[in-house]
Amino acid sequence: MKQHHLDDMVRGWFVGDFEPTALRTGEFEVAVQRYAAGDVEPVHRHDLADEITVVVSGEVEMCGRRWSAGDIVTVEKGEATGFRALTDAVTVAVKRPSVIGDKHLVEPTGAGQDR
Repeated sequence: MKQHHLDDMVRGWFVGDFEPTALRTGEFEVAVQRYAAGDVEPVHRHDLADEITVVVSGEVEMCGRRWSAGDIVTVEKGEATGFRALTDAVTVAVKRPSVIGDKHLVEPTGAGQDR
């Protein structure tokens, strides 16, 4: 048995081809991410990976739309989006495959809009 803690991971990412991780694999990445209202992720795209985000709690903005608990957002490779937590929020993200360096910023600050 191994034991890990989410607080020891980088930004909630706990499975993927990076360290630290609970499971090292190049097949996919998984994160549980906690956001405070107003937190922003910059607008970016992945050229090689698709990313699925499940909103577990709260309300967020991605792809120019508002999403709430239970919504599942799939951003396919090549599509750009930012992220804004409209309320305190928790998300689960799955990215496939896990490719280091496949996050390409589209603009320096995210607004949750397509670019």
